Amino acid sequence: MGTLFVTTIASAKPHERDYKLSDGGGLYLLVRPTGTKLWRFNYRYLEKHRTLAFGAWPEVSLADARVRRDDARRLLAAGTDPSHQQKVDAARARVAENDTFKLVAEEWVAKNMREGMAEITLSKLRWLLDKAYPS
Repeated sequence: MGTLFVTTIASAKPHERDYKLSDGGGLYLLVRPTGTKLWRFNYRYLEKHRTLAFGAWPEVSLADARVRRDDARRLLAAGTDPSHQQKVDAARARVAENDTFKLVAEEWVAKNMREGMAEITLSKLRWLLDKAYPS
């Protein structure tokens, strides 16, 4: 595994059609006619051919692409579809970032604190709101 070099990638020129530069283990660099170089990983899950995108070169380096390939292969060995896991992780990140109820509740508690609400009341509000947040 690991047949590509950074110099090979940098010197890859676009052709009339897409072409691949293989690195082994299912990882390859797709060179588009526009000159864009994209990392892809081919694998099989439940007897179906699938492709996972890792990003564009040079934003995703050769070493990063190999690490992502190895992580995906570990997930496959554990019986998990890497593409599905990537979507689940992205959804969890969006939920964690945009947990609007929690943000609004924290702003409300801060507003009550600024307006001089008693500390015992604020602590009770925080305790109740902690029970309402998703775990």
